[in-house]
Amino acid sequence: MNADARPIQAPQPAPAPSAVSWDALQPLAGLANQFRQLEQALTHLAGLGDENTARKAGRLRQMLTGFEPGVTMIGQVKSGKTTLVNAMAGAPNLLPADVNPWTSVVTSLHLAASEAALGTGARFRFFDGGEWDRLLSRGGRIGELASRAGADREMEKIRTQIEDMREKTRTRLGRKFELLLGQEHKYATFDRDLIERYICLGDFVGGHKDDGPALTQGRFADITKSADLYLAQERMPLPLYLRDTPGVNDTFMMREQITIRAIRDSRICVVVLSAHQALTSVDMALIRLISNVRSREVLIFVNRIDELADPAAQIPEIEASIRQTLKDQNGPADAQILFGSAYWANCVLAGELDAMTRDSGAALMNWAGAALEDDDSGMSAEETVWKLSGVPGLLSALSDRIVNGDGRELTDKVARSAVNLANGLQFATQIAGATDDFSVRISRSELEAEIVDLATRHFRGLETELDTLTRAYRQRLERAHGSFLDRATQSLISHLERVGGDEVWEYSPTGLRMLLRSAYTVYGAGTQQAVERAIEGAIADITALCERAFGGTSGVADIEAPAAHRVPPPVFIGQTIALDIRGSWWSSWWRRWRGFQALASRFHEMIKAETDPIVAELKDDQAEILCRDAVGALDEFLDEQRVILTGIMDSCIACSGEVRELLRDPEDARRRQTLTETLETLNRYAA
Repeated sequence: MNADARPIQAPQPAPAPSAVSWDALQPLAGLANQFRQLEQALTHLAGLGDENTARKAGRLRQMLTGFEPGVTMIGQVKSGKTTLVNAMAGAPNLLPADVNPWTSVVTSLHLAASEAALGTGARFRFFDGGEWDRLLSRGGRIGELASRAGADREMEKIRTQIEDMREKTRTRLGRKFELLLGQEHKYATFDRDLIERYICLGDFVGGHKDDGPALTQGRFADITKSADLYLAQERMPLPLYLRDTPGVNDTFMMREQITIRAIRDSRICVVVLSAHQALTSVDMALIRLISNVRSREVLIFVNRIDELADPAAQIPEIEASIRQTLKDQNGPADAQILFGSAYWANCVLAGELDAMTRDSGAALMNWAGAALEDDDSGMSAEETVWKLSGVPGLLSALSDRIVNGDGRELTDKVARSAVNLANGLQFATQIAGATDDFSVRISRSELEAEIVDLATRHFRGLETELDTLTRAYRQRLERAHGSFLDRATQSLISHLERVGGDEVWEYSPTGLRMLLRSAYTVYGAGTQQAVERAIEGAIADITALCERAFGGTSGVADIEAPAAHRVPPPVFIGQTIALDIRGSWWSSWWRRWRGFQALASRFHEMIKAETDPIVAELKDDQAEILCRDAVGALDEFLDEQRVILTGIMDSCIACSGEVRELLRDPEDARRRQTLTETLETLNRYAA
């Protein structure tokens, strides 16, 4: 639904000082240039081929024009994520960073070079009824956990907070509250007041208005699930979105669940830490999440170094501590770690260097002495502070990962498919220019029937192999889960026999997570290999079909196989469970049960209930995604080959006998030359 049709002026970021360099985005400009060359080649293919070829080339072109890589920012509340996102977007004060988000709001800032590429201004989505009911009836993830553990005191706190939230929501939204759940509000443009109305904590003033939304902070905050904001930035070579997630350390753990989904959906994750408390106990939840993501897809940015007393001395110590913690907690030990200050960057962008606090200025001078190099001596004050802020280094690292990750994969995928189309067109062109009659050995209907038979055979083979892989994978997960529960319960009993029930026992779930991750990794690789085998077999059968249909070599024998589908990271493995929580809460659960058997039985029951959702997610949801992507890869490849083969057949039919003579015109040589040049371009990017 559209909310409030009145135009709301989008914020126009102040022009950045000319000293601010965005050279860190140059790798994206290079990728954009590759895309343009591929789009031009695809346009040529569309003009040279038939309607089916043009349609296929158009879909490939849409994949390029729709490319929008994402970067997910995660971290604690008050780590400075939002301030950093503003600096990365070149728009100081765009997103409110001076107020705390109350709800689990993921805010995605979409950046593109023009307004036309964006299409809208702002979109806000609300929780649906099921999500809201889960929060109110069970207290979210933490409420479910506390209920299983019998933590009465914690449950009472949660119930109090829920009642407070419910009452505020009713006061703000009135009788329209239930109607809003599951809906979305869209705006052509946006400003700071609009943003604060949906995602920021605030007291609603002035009562409910039935004739339209009130322009007050926090009106929809309690039920807003996500926000998408669209901003034109001329400096962006390619569209890009920055996803700002709320801190994971909230009472209901709803933020953790939404952060898990955000990490899974985007390729690159930036963990934002505060220099004052880098990798505190709260951040262990972050480590558990990122430990399931490949190191190259994780960047750690230690923010707020402007608040350190001696950055030059403290930063090496902080980095050593972070790396040791990552190693100890099985995190991505070789992840890149960057240091900086979003505050410094925004001071430069806003032209407010003179307004910088005295302590921050002292930290800046201290860090300059350690971080600047000899060839930096000619830089202006703005250039110097911009570099020391760490934002250019972060943008450079992100650009490199986009180009060599999603960008390279898309370029390769599009180029391989286009090469196959071009090879088919080239053969069809050769037919048109042949001096002798070209013999077609089967009819078009026979060709189509053989293509259908070929596709059916390979689909069945792939599905059979995937079923076998999936059964083995699920059995491995169940064995790992059962073994963990048995080991943990036996360790508990041994503890009770050795020291009794007065000393609180602890047990790490790290072993379970490692076993689950290993099983998933093997399964993901297995699905990729199954698709590769299916496509290799299909290529062999297609080549043989071409020889039967057209005789000799078809000219499309060198078929480009698509790259393997991506295996998304199993981030869900890292969600918080009871064994991750220590302190008085765990102690109260421990002392609630008396007797060895009672304690062991309750422990087994609780931990099984806690870990069952993780195992179920891997067994069902993740497995379904991988199988769907595997079958989709084969389907896309076979559809592409169908278009090529039927196009060749149509050319053969059209170019027989006298018809061929009519088609030999001066334009034919130009078409062949264009196709040859196009194929050279495509082969360059498919390498």
